[in-house]
Parts: sequence; C-alpha cells; structure tokens
Amino acid sequence: MVRKEDAMGTLRFLTSGESHGRGLVTVVEGLPAGLPVPAERLKRELERRRQGYGRGGRMKIEKDQLTIWGGVWNGKTTGAPCGITIENSEWEAWRSSMDPQSCDPEAVKEKSIYCPRPGHADLPGGLKYGHENMRPVLERASARITASWAAAGALAKLLIESLGIQVRSAVTNIGGVSVKAPSTEEEWEAASNSSMGCVLQSDEERLKERIEEAMKVGDSLGGTFVVSVKGLPPGIGSYVEWDRRLDGKIAGALMAIPGIKGVEIGEGFRLANAPGSQAHDGIFIDEKGMFKRRTNHAGGIEGGMTNGEEVVVRAAMKPIPTLTKPLPSVRMDTMKASFAHRERSDVCAVPSARIVAEAMLSWVIAEAVMEQFGGDTLEEVKERFSSYVNRVRRRGNEKA
Repeated sequence: MVRKEDAMGTLRFLTSGESHGRGLVTVVEGLPAGLPVPAERLKRELERRRQGYGRGGRMKIEKDQLTIWGGVWNGKTTGAPCGITIENSEWEAWRSSMDPQSCDPEAVKEKSIYCPRPGHADLPGGLKYGHENMRPVLERASARITASWAAAGALAKLLIESLGIQVRSAVTNIGGVSVKAPSTEEEWEAASNSSMGCVLQSDEERLKERIEEAMKVGDSLGGTFVVSVKGLPPGIGSYVEWDRRLDGKIAGALMAIPGIKGVEIGEGFRLANAPGSQAHDGIFIDEKGMFKRRTNHAGGIEGGMTNGEEVVVRAAMKPIPTLTKPLPSVRMDTMKASFAHRERSDVCAVPSARIVAEAMLSWVIAEAVMEQFGGDTLEEVKERFSSYVNRVRRRGNEKA
C-alpha cells in the first residue's frame, strides 16, 4: 500500500492495449499544472520511434494516430491525470480475432500461436498465465507497446526541458559494425537528426549495408546505443536506500525495454578492468568557483546520485527473436518438436530502441526531479529546482 505522503510529488504511468488490438492507452499521473503540451511535439516523438532502416512492413502501415483525452486544457496540463490513446490502423483487419468481448472462432484459430519463439516472452508467458495459445502473450509483450512508453516519455521530456535538462541519444554499433559516438554538441545534433542515429552519413550507409546483409540471409541484428542527459545539478537521486539510487532506476527502466540485455552507466564495463587510480574522476574547482571533473568515467552518477557532470548511459540490444528462418521449438498443443512461430517483424530495431530509451530515461529523470522537489504547478517546480541549483552552486563559490 502506498502512503499518501510517499505519493506526493511523484510521477507514474500505466498503459493498456495489445499490438493488434484496438489501440494503446496511456495514463500519466503527477504532472504539474501549467506545462505546455504541444500535440505536434508528442506526435513527432512517436514518429522518431518508427524511424530506422531495417524496420518491418508494419512501420509503413502504423501512423500512431495520437489523441489527448484529458489532463490537458488549452494546450497546458491541468494537474489531473493525462490520458492519451494511439489508434491501431489495422484494427478492423484484426477485430474478428482480437475483439475484447466476442471473437470469431475461425479467426482465432487462424491467428493462434502454439510454437513459442526462443528469445521471446512466448513460452514463459504462456506457462505463467496458462495460455496454450500464446497469442495473448505475444500481443502484450510486443515492442509495439513501447509506443505508449514513448508517449509518456514525451510528456516527461517536456517537463525536464522546461528546467533546462536535455536528453539525446545515438547508435554506436549494429551487428558488429561500430560507428562514431558523439563527442560535441554538433555531433549530438547530427545523431538526433539521423534516422539511424549516426553522427556521420558514411556511418549511416555502413550500418544500412550490414542490415541488408542480414535481410538477404533471413537473419536479425542487435547493437548498442548511448543516451545522454545534460543540465542536471549534483544530488538528484539518493544514497540512503537501495530503491532510491538513480543509477538503479535508470538501469531498471532501460532493461525493461524489449530486447535490451545490458546497461552500463559511464564506462562501467571498462572500469572493471582498470585500477582505481584510473577509474575515478578527480574533483576540482573551476574559475567560477564551481565543482568540476576533467574526466567522466562515472557517467555523471556517484553513490546513486548525479554529480553535476553529463549522465551517460549505454545499452546493448539483442537481435530480434522473430526470424524468417525460425529456430527449433515445441508445439504447446501437441508437445511435438516443431519450429518457432513466424510473425511479421523487423530485421533491426536498434535506432528505434534508442528513442524508446530516450523516453524511459526522460521519465526516470522527471520522476526523480518531482520526487525531490514536488510542486502542484510548473512554476512551483521551477522555483524549487532553481533554488536548489543556486544553493549547490553557491556552496562552491563560498569556499572558493
């Protein structure tokens, strides 16, 4: 049970819907009143999630028709829960087999799934919830659900951007082909404008060539990407309890994205092989009396809290489990050896996953900010955030 005092100043969102259902529903609670919410900005964030070479045919069909149902009035949040729906343009074609109340038995039979796909939720989900026909598992476990997450993350991004906090991402590897990671503001901007998340046009072409190779042999590819947060002051998060540590929340949110199998903060895995003298970031005072680091091995987080440097998170995505040349499996209705179910799918979704990661990281940061500062209106949140930033800055100036 959540106590009232624990829920004050916090954000949460819930979603409902299936991949081929009527649509997706997102309800976001806890946004302060007065936050401008341009519908076009939300639609643009959803459009970014659908980009990237190697996506399946469904991307040409889906239009992510977004509707705001409540919580926003005259272009600004009211303080009430914000309700958003994303319609499924294929609903009529799937109604007979996916209707919540009454389905056509023959249509259900045609769409039934009895051969679980290795690497997907099919088998454990079917066993957990007692589904011999695993269509209900596939529908909810589908990465299509991340469109709802992107909608919630877009609202969170609007909130933190109003505080001067910026979230951006870039692809760093697909199928073993590594590309340049951004190191300047111009390069981050280039990656943001690239459908493949690349700094260089030449790298974008290299990744497309690798994806084409996988297409020809009926395989799929994974890869890696990096997500960055700029503008956070020191001390966001906490060290006092395990579930309040910001790095833990970030890792959990990114690992929840379908296909993500590894997350590191800063240079996490490299630091495992480095001596301590080369692993940590010395502390200095700059000419303005501010605390400063000359390196950022920690990725902007120490002791479960931001340290004032850029927050850098990297994630690894496995290849998509649905293959045109399916792997061995077992039929759940007969328990006989077979091959995994085939469903329309992508060859590579790494560029899309990095956009979902932006949304989820934005959500975690917004959640941490609202937990720490609270406020029923955007003006209150800004005042409290600004007061805190000035306090931590003054601390360095007082001692300089």
